[in-house]
Amino acid sequence: MNTSQNVAALKRLINGELAHLLTVNKSRRPWHLPIIAAIAISFPVFVGAYFGELSAGIKASLGAMVILNLPLVGSLPYRIVTLMTWGFAMSLCFALGLIAQQVPILRLPVFTAVAFGIVVLGRYYRQPPPAGLFIMMASAIALFIPLPLSQILPATGLVMLGSGFAIFMGLLYSLFLLATRPTLPPPSYSYEPDTISESIIVTSFVSLALLVALMLEMSNPYWAAVSCFIIIQGIHLRTIWIKQLHRLLGTAVGIGLASWMLSWGLSMWGVAAALLTMILCIESLVDRHYGIAVIFITPLTIFIAEYGSGLPLVPEMYPEIIRARLLDTVLGCMMGLGGGLVMHSTTLRTPLRRVENWLLARFDENKKVG
Repeated sequence: MNTSQNVAALKRLINGELAHLLTVNKSRRPWHLPIIAAIAISFPVFVGAYFGELSAGIKASLGAMVILNLPLVGSLPYRIVTLMTWGFAMSLCFALGLIAQQVPILRLPVFTAVAFGIVVLGRYYRQPPPAGLFIMMASAIALFIPLPLSQILPATGLVMLGSGFAIFMGLLYSLFLLATRPTLPPPSYSYEPDTISESIIVTSFVSLALLVALMLEMSNPYWAAVSCFIIIQGIHLRTIWIKQLHRLLGTAVGIGLASWMLSWGLSMWGVAAALLTMILCIESLVDRHYGIAVIFITPLTIFIAEYGSGLPLVPEMYPEIIRARLLDTVLGCMMGLGGGLVMHSTTLRTPLRRVENWLLARFDENKKVG
């Protein structure tokens, strides 16, 4: 192959990757879903602003994020039971994170156990994105929110209230969808090969991202783990690669947006309105172009983490917050790409498949004996 052919092949490769990177997809979701999600998630923040308890409202909004797990298929009982299950998981994982925070040595083991449960159950029950992303994020944030032991139950109660409101909104919205749209059957559940193996790989790299962030003494180490989980969810290596580029580029722009928004010195009502707007933008864009959605995801998570902590936020802290978020994201993306390479490596997966087959064989033996 001569030089001109090499250049032409390289040009085709670059053009193909750019096409995937820049493609804006057609949304497959109802147009009113982003509006319902934005109302359900931001309403607790407005309530908190009304009572002068913004941090409490933001904690409740974490629980309300389970509205994003509302199935758009199946009967009404299936949809509501699924939403209630995610709501219970959100409250449980948030509480475990707060408890582990009191004993720092337990942070990593508890997070690893939570992450594995979220990943393996989400894959077994074929939950579509975001699956357990926000449950994992809530658990990770809880590990590092400065909260005394006496406040664990009230904080968990706020998350449960937010989840309860989301379930109520999900009920109303499901009734509307069932009355106006044809009902599709829910997915069937059966064990798929490599479910345990892939869950172990994902959990290992997500936990490794958190461990490295802790060792580097990053201010918000949880975001490295969340970024890693977002990247490693890709089914194909190209998906992982494109998601990583989207996340890095979107985060770079989003950090600039977050810095600008923090400089506004928003009141409580201003923060609530900003969260409503950002959630609406994210849910309208996330299945069309992930990179553009990340531009709004970055300031959203910064607002949730900083205003939700209850600590005073002063302008001198802004540069440090922005720098830490960028470093967390870069670390998480690198770990996610490494996990994706391992997940798609046949050689490295073979030992895990042996362990999985052994576990399944033991499970079948016990079931027959029982």
